Amino acid sequence: MSQHVRDVTMPTPFTVQASCSLPEAARLMRSWDIREVLVLDGDILQGVLTDTDVIVLAIASGVPPSELSAGDCLIPDAPRLQVDQLIPEAIAYMRVHQVNRAPVVDGDRLVGSAWIGDLELANRPRQPDAPNRPRSVA
Repeated sequence: MSQHVRDVTMPTPFTVQASCSLPEAARLMRSWDIREVLVLDGDILQGVLTDTDVIVLAIASGVPPSELSAGDCLIPDAPRLQVDQLIPEAIAYMRVHQVNRAPVVDGDRLVGSAWIGDLELANRPRQPDAPNRPRSVA
């Protein structure tokens, strides 16, 4: 049975730099067919930018979107997991925050992401192989 979040962490291909213009971030999200992107400063996770953030925070702010960056509109305190976090603790944390996927960090450095389903699967106790028993003849 896996013990730590690092054991089920997957690479996260959908990232943009905080300096990325908001229109470019939105275009990338559309081309990747995703609703959220992780925002980095180098390899340090700054937060999450969602399609809702682009609409509600950016467009409704009154500032022209071309003058905003992904870093201006992200959710900085979005739930995140630590690589050395125990899996049962990570599952509980994700349930409390009602997220199905979360970025995984080592300190503040992004290392990937984890899905709650993968964590739950890794947390299941292994079933011993069924012993070989002769079948009864009816």
